[in-house]
Amino acid sequence: MSLFLAIAFPLATGAGPMDEALRATEAPETLRAAFTVEMTSEKASRTLTFDPREPRGKRWRLVLANGEDSALDEAAASWGAEAAPDGRLFPDDLRASLGETVEVEDMGAGWRLRFQHAPSANDTALDIWATQRLDAEAWMEPVEGKFLRIDYSLPKPVRGPRGGRLTKFEQSYLLDTEPEWNMTFVSQFKLEFEAKAPFRTMRQSYTAIISEATFFFASPDLEQEFVGVAAGNMTNR
Repeated sequence: MSLFLAIAFPLATGAGPMDEALRATEAPETLRAAFTVEMTSEKASRTLTFDPREPRGKRWRLVLANGEDSALDEAAASWGAEAAPDGRLFPDDLRASLGETVEVEDMGAGWRLRFQHAPSANDTALDIWATQRLDAEAWMEPVEGKFLRIDYSLPKPVRGPRGGRLTKFEQSYLLDTEPEWNMTFVSQFKLEFEAKAPFRTMRQSYTAIISEATFFFASPDLEQEFVGVAAGNMTNR
């Protein structure tokens, strides 16, 4: 029998393989994505497509529906109503969320990072309240310098900021690498949520899997600008 002892150590997020992995998550705002997503709950599934090159009323389309689930329909409609639904594929605020240092466990095949979520510009007051009470960890492959997974979980029920109780919260992101530009993107998202108030229980549970994604720049000039900046960064290393 072989025993493996994980090595734990603190690590600054602004240097070494951690900085390289974070750079891969920081896609420029000019990078866009057309994608197909399957959103699935216990009751239903919805397959939708998004393409920012289509007219605004046709960018977000339902192409296949099975089962009935109003909560899933609400989640899909909320996503499609965003100014840039493809923005959910880019975890570009991860550097701010990790803070200046993280606790790392070297698990052999990868690093497990434990951290306290730090507020970012994209966080609302409710987001900040919630993340202060959640356990957070990420998985990273240090050799290639890529993040693989990010998880948030509620260790125990807590009272909500406006009454009631948050009894369950689990949120997971699986990450993949876009091959042409070598950027990290969210390929799967899972949410399980339950909150209780007097005479009412609110639940939401679904998984969103990106089955197809095409990445491109908003214009050829912006693509060339990015290529030039990337070449300059490589020269300066």
